[in-house]
Amino acid sequence: MAIIGRLPKTYKNLKPGLHGDGGGLYLQVTITKAGNRSLSWIHRYQLAGRIRNAGLGPVSDVSLADAREQARLNRLMLRNGIDPLEDRNAKRAANLAASVKAMTFDEASEIFIRQHRAAWKNPKHAEQWVSTLKAYASPVIGKLSVSAIETAHVMKVLEPIWLEKPETASRVRGRLESILGWATVSGYRQGDNPARWRDHLKNLLPAKEKVRAVRHQTALPYAEVPSFLAELRARQGMAALALEFGILTCVRTADVRNARHADIDRVNRVWIIREFSKTHKEHRVPLSDAALAAFDKARALANGISGKIGKSEFAFPNDITGARLSENALLSVIDRMGFKGQATAHGFRASFRTWALEQTSFPWELCEMSLGHTVGNKVEIAYQRGDGFQKRVAIMNSWAAFCARPVDDAKVLPLAAKLR
Repeated sequence: MAIIGRLPKTYKNLKPGLHGDGGGLYLQVTITKAGNRSLSWIHRYQLAGRIRNAGLGPVSDVSLADAREQARLNRLMLRNGIDPLEDRNAKRAANLAASVKAMTFDEASEIFIRQHRAAWKNPKHAEQWVSTLKAYASPVIGKLSVSAIETAHVMKVLEPIWLEKPETASRVRGRLESILGWATVSGYRQGDNPARWRDHLKNLLPAKEKVRAVRHQTALPYAEVPSFLAELRARQGMAALALEFGILTCVRTADVRNARHADIDRVNRVWIIREFSKTHKEHRVPLSDAALAAFDKARALANGISGKIGKSEFAFPNDITGARLSENALLSVIDRMGFKGQATAHGFRASFRTWALEQTSFPWELCEMSLGHTVGNKVEIAYQRGDGFQKRVAIMNSWAAFCARPVDDAKVLPLAAKLR
């Protein structure tokens, strides 16, 4: 029978020591050094001949009913050969270990991006990782522990944008998969990756290709390129020269903007792009007379503006700061010429490729190489050590010659001699 009365009157009159309630439950009354009374619950039990005291908490936090219930549960554990105190300590250790290893999705994202940023040669790529995760993932799962993220959470991130922005949504999904994969390998989560596409999200979401037709960059018909270039050459400014250079070399806009004097060998008529924007590998570009003329005009223009601009490392520098041209500089030239919606700087690569296919007999592999595309399967690539540079010289010269045709004669397009 319990000897403990109801709180608080009976408790305050108890003398220091242990006061039994039955079933091994005791109220421990102690006097602190400051002279205050301390009341706490203890469950005393014997296991393998050893007396153990399992503290159940202070009276201020644990009621008599709760203490009795915990003592009852302890007795059940003892019947099953489990030491309640050891079991509790093991669980506390496990919880502590789990809390130390706990990591939110935002924290995992930050670490993943920091560790991989050096491998992303294009700064814009790293910025896109940060911006898309911040916009779409963080508001939904940013504060969740990576160990708790399930398929339903991933779907909550993707569903609102999957149909509206399929390309962006697909990239976000891939980034979620990469981060959660990193978290698994790092020991912060277990189990399958809920953001994986194959045999998983593929069954829940339509393929992005089926959501909306892929929109290609608007390209000017190749027959209209000569008249466009004639009009372009009548314009002034660094961006116009950069656009002309890009059209004649068939490279991507980013590579034109990043073109440096040190990479253009005028004597050997070659522009060596150290890290091509698409493959991040070296790409050699043959330079026709027309391309070199655009380069020379840009250099003369830079030198004529100021010493600061003339000393810029960029072949086509911003004519105010000397830094690289802005991302939309070339497109702005096209818009100002009245071709908005009809052409893009990148689209001239398609103009070139269509011209080469329909109006020449140049091997398609060399035309693809002229665009910096990887040609062949993995085995073929492994054995293909050359880049067909000398043969590509003829392609670039033919393209430049076509672009320089008189406007009225632009549609008369004889086939180029087939390369041997």
